[in-house]
Amino acid sequence: MGSAFDEKDYLACCGSTKFAKEMVSAGPFSSYDHLVNAARDIWFNKVDVNGWLEAFAGHPQIGQSPSSSNKTPISAQWSKGEQSTALATATDSSLQELSDWNTQYWQKFGFVFLICASGRTTSEILAELKKRYLNRPIIEFEIAAKEQMKVTELRLFKLFSNVTTAASANNAEYSAGVASKAEDRMSIVGAHLTAVSEKPTGKPSQIPARTRPPITTHVLDVARGSPAAGIEVQLEMWKGNQPRPVFGDKDVGSWIFRGVSTADKDGRSGQLINVTDVVNPGIYRISFNTGKYCPDGFFPYVSIVFEIRESQKWEHFHVPLLLSPFSFSTYRGS
Repeated sequence: MGSAFDEKDYLACCGSTKFAKEMVSAGPFSSYDHLVNAARDIWFNKVDVNGWLEAFAGHPQIGQSPSSSNKTPISAQWSKGEQSTALATATDSSLQELSDWNTQYWQKFGFVFLICASGRTTSEILAELKKRYLNRPIIEFEIAAKEQMKVTELRLFKLFSNVTTAASANNAEYSAGVASKAEDRMSIVGAHLTAVSEKPTGKPSQIPARTRPPITTHVLDVARGSPAAGIEVQLEMWKGNQPRPVFGDKDVGSWIFRGVSTADKDGRSGQLINVTDVVNPGIYRISFNTGKYCPDGFFPYVSIVFEIRESQKWEHFHVPLLLSPFSFSTYRGS
């Protein structure tokens, strides 16, 4: 039997009315995976800009009380819990600095600085705020939307696990098992969603199996303000005589084909590489057939070269392309 929730439940997880209504329509859900896959699709493909901003507005500034801005009591409670590490590690001076930077961020972007704060210290959050403040608005808007989804996934699991445990209350032994599994899953989800750039020596003890390829991309046509549907994408890995290509070296070596795909209507590429927990370290190149997509543009094709280090082989690499006829840019997304 699937779990059904109402709009109020979903508003507690994500403050977008459109998101809540769409989730009710898509339910009931038979599992957490079913639930979160629907949530991702709705958030990224069905909720518009106004819905994103509505959800952003439901969050307090990091370091401030959530009571005045959250729409439901449970979301206020969750916000407080998510910020507990930050508040526990804060000092008067760090809170003041965080407040000052929050104000600068709002003035530049027009919405609250959003980050999945669970397990992060004040200094970590402040460092990330300063780093993201340098982003262009279009890039920061997308990053904020992804951070919102991280928070939403964390809260959806709390919602789902609470109902699952309550439904099993008549069987004490089974209920205890569900609660134990919920705690394990909660720590895994939390660690996954709040992971920062670290250098692990081996496989993390709490990391879920991948549900998507370790390398992904999407293409946004910034001149049109829409996804670049239909653009051809190819992934290659360096296998030359040198361990890595050297700038200006005449011996270019060889690039080994790994996968090819075509961007869908949302500008997202299909599977360029197999879904695997560990990605092979090395130098990768994603190439986009921009000449075919935009024959009158300046670029016959665009290639983005990046490195995955040994310490990063458990991480996810999202390498988007922001394209116009006479310019392009990229960044490492999540």
